[in-house]
Amino acid sequence: MTDPSAAYEVVIGLEVHAQLRTRSKMFCGCPTAFGAPPNSQTCPVCQGMPGSLPVINRRAVEFGVRTALAFHCRVNASCRFARKHYYYPDMPKNYQISQYEEPLAEDGWLELQADGQPRRIAIQRLHLEEDVGRLIHEGTLETAHASLVDFNRSGVPLMETVSQPDVRSPEEAAAYLRAFRAVLLYLGVCDGNMEEGSLRCDANISLRRWGAPDLGTKVEIKNLNSFKNVQRALEFEALRQREALDRGERIVQETRLWDADRGRTRTMRGKEQAHDYRYFPEPDLVPLELSRASVEAVRADLPELPAARRQRFVREYGLPTYDADLLTQTRALADYYEAAVREVPHPKLVSNWMMSELLRAIPADDERALAASPISPRHLAGLLRLVADGTITGKIAKDVFEKMFRSGEDALTIVGREGLTQIADTAALGAVVDQVLRANPKAVEDWRRGKKAAAGALVGQVMKATQGKANPSVVNSLLEAKLSQL
Repeated sequence: MTDPSAAYEVVIGLEVHAQLRTRSKMFCGCPTAFGAPPNSQTCPVCQGMPGSLPVINRRAVEFGVRTALAFHCRVNASCRFARKHYYYPDMPKNYQISQYEEPLAEDGWLELQADGQPRRIAIQRLHLEEDVGRLIHEGTLETAHASLVDFNRSGVPLMETVSQPDVRSPEEAAAYLRAFRAVLLYLGVCDGNMEEGSLRCDANISLRRWGAPDLGTKVEIKNLNSFKNVQRALEFEALRQREALDRGERIVQETRLWDADRGRTRTMRGKEQAHDYRYFPEPDLVPLELSRASVEAVRADLPELPAARRQRFVREYGLPTYDADLLTQTRALADYYEAAVREVPHPKLVSNWMMSELLRAIPADDERALAASPISPRHLAGLLRLVADGTITGKIAKDVFEKMFRSGEDALTIVGREGLTQIADTAALGAVVDQVLRANPKAVEDWRRGKKAAAGALVGQVMKATQGKANPSVVNSLLEAKLSQL
């Protein structure tokens, strides 16, 4: 397959569904905890029993407003829920309570970094709805001899955010989703766990010839549960559509599933139009009125968001953009960094150690793992203070870090118990340097012939002889002096 960008422009729009971190469901009091026994978190409302009446979850509305403001959306003074009709085994009412003509918020944008430059993707709308249940197939979808339904998820609050078709590449789509998730994590409205289905993405993609005024026929791709799969599915679909257009075929408007194992999309069903869902206002719920004062109260409570914090890290701590991008991926990670810097005022040293050591042990976007880390910001700062003041070398510090991570002990305890303090005594190190020079005549001769790199090999031998405890600057000074005398 060839690059679709040669003759066609790729046009992508994303629909992101985020499960809100409320304790109860969207229209009833059932809990929303993940992993409970099947059908143990249900009631007549979320099971669609006749005569049951929904009640709007106030916290879910607040979370929706919070997110809308973070995405610079206009929060509508009045919004309304509607019934969206379709038939599927995991939806007990045969309709979903969602929003259609009167959504919670509209006309916003999300900024992301594209090739090192900021780029805004327009957001068309943000609305609230309820989730459906979950089908559990005994076997694969194609071969299952039975399918079971778990209604625990039915009625869980969802927030759907629909972008304009402004995304222009699969890579940019993945970047949009990462930036989107980061905002949700900072706001605390969603845990962002794509594997558990807390954050799900559907992508609409079409191709049009460069310069053409009209969009091409769009195809929707479902079952995208990771950043990698979003990018891979869109790359495959862009190439599939390009080849079909080059053959003179017409693109069919349809919904396709992403098969991650085979690395391809496949037809799921024909794509519905809005009128196919027979939307009409939900008769059991009154319109939702949002006062300006209530919206402004939510705005006043917004935290510093990722883009602003990233810029501040560059400005205030002098960090490179790369460091700031990585350290602000989640609010917990950025908080960890700032807590460590308050303890040991060496911003770049803290950044280097977090990126090279801490994030090697803990994924950057795993807030739960970071919270459970045996190395607290204070413990990391204690280790780096020993490095900064010359008590231990960087090499020893890495070994100490590993022991801290395994035991939960602080650096000073480990260094004191194991006698790891750096050797800076010139007399003691001078004797070691003399031994190394005698044992490595070839390196000495290479140095005499102008191969200055030989000095580095000699330093390495001194560090090896002292088990990494020698002060590198003292060793370099001694070697330079002694080699010059030879």
